[in-house]
Amino acid sequence: MPRFSPDFLDELRARLRASDVIGRYVKLQKKGREWCGLSPFTNEKTPSFYVNDEKARYFDFSSGKSGDIVGFLMDGQKLTFVEAVTRLAEEAGMELPQDSPQEREREQKSKGVIEACEAAAGFFASSLKRLEGRKARDYLELRQVPVELQGTFHIGYAPASRSALKDYLINKNFSPALLVEAGLLIQPEDGGSPYDRFRDRLMFPIVDGRGRVIAFGGRALEKNVQAKYLNSPETPVFHKGHVLYNYMQARRFAADLPKETGHPLIVCEGYMDVIALAGAGFGNAVAPLGTALTESHIKLLWRACDEPVLCFDGDRAGRQAAHRSIDRVLPELKPGKSLRFAFMPEGQDPDDFLKEKGAAAFQEILDAAQPLADVLWDREKDARALNTPERVAAFRSHLRTLVKGITDKDVRNAYGNYFLERLTPPGGAAASRQSAMPYRKGMPGKKFPFQPPATASPALKSQRTGPRNTVWNREALLVLTLLNHPELFERLEEKILDLQLGEAQLSSLLQQIIMTISSHQELDREALALHISKVATCQGVMELLLNNQQLKLTRFAGTSATLDEAEKGWLDTLALQLHHGRLFAEESEAASEAYRDETAEHRWRALHYHRQAILAPEANNEANAAESKTKVGNL
Repeated sequence: MPRFSPDFLDELRARLRASDVIGRYVKLQKKGREWCGLSPFTNEKTPSFYVNDEKARYFDFSSGKSGDIVGFLMDGQKLTFVEAVTRLAEEAGMELPQDSPQEREREQKSKGVIEACEAAAGFFASSLKRLEGRKARDYLELRQVPVELQGTFHIGYAPASRSALKDYLINKNFSPALLVEAGLLIQPEDGGSPYDRFRDRLMFPIVDGRGRVIAFGGRALEKNVQAKYLNSPETPVFHKGHVLYNYMQARRFAADLPKETGHPLIVCEGYMDVIALAGAGFGNAVAPLGTALTESHIKLLWRACDEPVLCFDGDRAGRQAAHRSIDRVLPELKPGKSLRFAFMPEGQDPDDFLKEKGAAAFQEILDAAQPLADVLWDREKDARALNTPERVAAFRSHLRTLVKGITDKDVRNAYGNYFLERLTPPGGAAASRQSAMPYRKGMPGKKFPFQPPATASPALKSQRTGPRNTVWNREALLVLTLLNHPELFERLEEKILDLQLGEAQLSSLLQQIIMTISSHQELDREALALHISKVATCQGVMELLLNNQQLKLTRFAGTSATLDEAEKGWLDTLALQLHHGRLFAEESEAASEAYRDETAEHRWRALHYHRQAILAPEANNEANAAESKTKVGNL
């Protein structure tokens, strides 16, 4: 049977938010700093069940029960202690400890490391107040850090001596080997005597979820020092990829913010930014410890709030740091869990900005924080030119690749829809094409007959189902075949991605099909139709295609066709569509020329009649077809 030490259980409770665990079994609502709901142990009608995330406990006044998340699973789900801890450890990503001499030795060593760090923090704090700490106090005064704030963050000073801390802690009965293990001393490679790691530095204690000092960050006070900031190395109790500076205090502060704020945490880059923000009234700030945000950091932030705000400098380096954070968090996104980004004016960090502009101006920057999706869109759009169809197609393909990397299917689908909306211009393809159509002045009431309507009209069903509108029928067949045979996407992905449709609603439906198939693996026709039916803008046109009697007569587009038949029919229809596109381009060019020169109008009219004769022969009599052939031959 595994042996669970107090440290292991404390870490388990620190990694999991009590309201998240218990909220899976009890419907909770936020009430001040706590969560409230109906007791799962009695049949009460008035809520008296409370969960406190700061204390990591629940209190049920109806039944008189209380406890932590382990106790809740034991009481509410009837699990044994080992079963409850095992389930929670899996959720928290923690390996179960083994009851062995090695494990007990590791626990004892961890306890000694924490005790040494606690003692070192006391030494550094007293050194700041002594004569030798005058230079550090002057620096804090220059940075406008008041004495009260220094005490809040337990700021200290490491003397310049190579053995000041070592001598102090050895006199406290800590062995040199343990102090090296704690990262407080450095052991030379030549086997010489260990010496103090932190010398002549302003010291910032780093605490764990229980408020115990587990490491330090030190800022150099001399300009010519190689490392401006120096952090403790990895130790048995400190892993910088799992710890955020000021996390516990910031989490408590955020819990007291008004509900409409979302109780966010502000993530900045360094210790002094966190301290400056706290001094300006923003006690909900944290910072990573000399590293970029990790997956563990992000999960830690999400335990305190749904959308933490990452605060970066507005220069190129700040944007790049934001983009790295996006790449790291994108696969981890969950429903309701994301990031926002606030960018400072170029060349300023929060500390500088607060001194110059004040807290109100900084709040405006926070209020203008951008959602992750918007920053991602801007990054991808600004990284490439979108001035050719091929580049636009590559852009779409790249966005689909990004969407595929999102693990959660609901978020993946939502991002696919978001990008689809951003890719589709207002009014759709037909509207954008209409705006480019020529209309010559001096010809009252005379528009070129190939000019399409601005948007799909309410009479779509009646106008788009007749035998004469072969252009719409062809586009509809291309989309309907994909609806009934989503497996075609794997075979014809490149051609499907390059497909451009003139009808706005068909184009939107096509893009939705592409995004849905890209976001979901091995999707059959029933599942695809179910997903599309949930998109209000596509539901109507999809039903029109599926119920169109004329389209049903085309075998390859129907459900009874084999995949090979569907592929051949789709490619044949695409060939006709591309041929129509080339003729349309020639006609448009001739129309533009006619717009500039009336004498060129005969060429446009000949091309127009020729296209109509080829693409809709059933709508033209033999005389019109012969006339168009003659006129084209005379060009």
